[in-house]
Amino acid sequence: MTDRCEVFKFDEGKVNKLTSLIEKQQKEIVQVANLFKALSDETRMKIAYALSQEDELCVCDVATIIGATTATTSHHLRHLRNIGLAKSRKEGKLVFYSLDDDHVRILIETGLVHGKETIDRG
Repeated sequence: MTDRCEVFKFDEGKVNKLTSLIEKQQKEIVQVANLFKALSDETRMKIAYALSQEDELCVCDVATIIGATTATTSHHLRHLRNIGLAKSRKEGKLVFYSLDDDHVRILIETGLVHGKETIDRG
C-alpha cells in the first residue's frame, strides 16, 4: 500500500470550507504551532511537566529538578513565559513560575497520555 493517492481528485466543498476556517484561525494556528515548538524541546517539556505537578516553583527548584544551571533554567522559563505557557512572579530575591492556565496543564496531561499509549502500542 502506498501512502499517497494514485490520482489527484479533491472534494471542493470540504476544501473550500476548511481553507476558509484555516484563514480565519491563522493567528491562533501560529500561536499553537509556537506552543508545540516550545514543548518539542525535551528540557522545556520537563519544566512544563514539573510546573503541571505543583502550583508554582522557583527557578532554583526547577533548576535542581532538571539538573541544570539557574541561568539555563531561567532562559527556558523565560521562553515558556514569552509564548504564554507560563507566568512568573517575583517575591524578594526569588522568582516563581507557574503554568499560565489549566488549558496548558490539560495539554501536557493529554500529551503524556498519548505518549504512553503510543509506547504501549509498540
